[in-house]
Amino acid sequence: MTGAREPFVHPYIPNAVPAIKQAMLTEVGAASIEEFYADVPESIRLRRPLDLPAPMRSEAALARHVGGLLRRNVSTRDNLSFLGSGVYQHHVPAVVDEVVNRSEFLTAYAGEPYEDHGRFQALWEYQSLMGELLEMDVVTVPVYDGYQASGTGLRMAGRITGARRLLIVTAIDPGKLSKIHDYVAPVHDVVVVPVAPDTGLADLDAVRSELAAGDVAAVYAESPSATGIIDPALLSLGRAAHEAGALYVVGCNPMSLGVVAPPAAYGADIACGDVQPLGLHMSYGGLNAGFIATRDEERFVAEFPSRLFGVVPTEVEGEYGFGDVAYERTSFALREEGKEWVGTAAALNGITAGVYLAVMGPQGMREIGETIMANTRYAMERLAAVPGIEVPYAAAAHFADFTVRFTGAASTEEINDALLEREIFGGAALSDTDALYCVTEVHSKDDIDHLAATLKELVK
Repeated sequence: MTGAREPFVHPYIPNAVPAIKQAMLTEVGAASIEEFYADVPESIRLRRPLDLPAPMRSEAALARHVGGLLRRNVSTRDNLSFLGSGVYQHHVPAVVDEVVNRSEFLTAYAGEPYEDHGRFQALWEYQSLMGELLEMDVVTVPVYDGYQASGTGLRMAGRITGARRLLIVTAIDPGKLSKIHDYVAPVHDVVVVPVAPDTGLADLDAVRSELAAGDVAAVYAESPSATGIIDPALLSLGRAAHEAGALYVVGCNPMSLGVVAPPAAYGADIACGDVQPLGLHMSYGGLNAGFIATRDEERFVAEFPSRLFGVVPTEVEGEYGFGDVAYERTSFALREEGKEWVGTAAALNGITAGVYLAVMGPQGMREIGETIMANTRYAMERLAAVPGIEVPYAAAAHFADFTVRFTGAASTEEINDALLEREIFGGAALSDTDALYCVTEVHSKDDIDHLAATLKELVK
């Protein structure tokens, strides 16, 4: 004997109970749930259950299942890693995790003054510390990631200048370039000016030629570039942009700024990047948060898309409050009339970066920067000495990332697979012959020597 199939009632979601569902429908005046989907065309509806396993009816079974999935992952805690290319392995002081895991910070959504428990001040402190590091006056509350920060920085430049073309003049990650294309279309044309193939450096003559053609909103450069190069032409690129009436937008790795001049020092109007290196763990490809910084000039500040926090005296003498600056320019205030729409931000990751900068201080950032540059140079020279390996662009100064070229029969993918079998994450593949390797302050001389010895066995 078979009967009607019983409706599924979730063991810990009250709204799954039929009577509660019906009460909710009655309250809103709907005859059935179907009314909520009336605008969905029949042609795209799935009139059958999803092909999914049976639901897990206990929390214990779910925890066991998810734990089993997680154990299949191999992390940088398990393997020696030489991956970088935008997300970097750095030491995170224990105090950073301790602070950001406090309950008043842990869900650091943008918030409002009436329910703020120190988040506004923490974000203001983050902005202030980043401003000091970047030598800029105004820093935005974090946007989603560094990719969006670059796209938004270029959109800001376009709105300020009214010009259409954007010049990308240093090596750039393909994923970031794709995001920029998506973010600036259809109001801008992106022109990639190829770097000099023999040096990896910006082709200054080609950039000047593109600027002479006119209608350029911004020149965009990165320091370090996607191949880890600190380009000596950065100052000249800024001068060329300004002489042509364009703005200069520079993406940078904030971890490098303890030892490398910040973008403002060589003429950047807008600096942008990702704070991931500043106390944020490598978490399955994240964590990320984008920063945008400018001088304190109305033409720049008026174009910031997201919230800015400031400090003002309150009615109580000696007491200060923290809140929005120029809130009326944001999409929160203007809605569909906003210049850009900004939703949920990566605010917690900004607070993390602020704690990290406060812990490290100028001396700590300088020492880490010097260590990374020294490790990078040692790794480049050590790998270049391995038969079957070349290190292109070795004459240029590098920070963290650098290109390795395999000249033997084995491809980049084959070498990476063989390294993985030996519990080493090789560099990010750029082509069949090239890979982008990375070292930071967490890598010891023995780690680099071990990589070189292992590659010597594999490269044929």
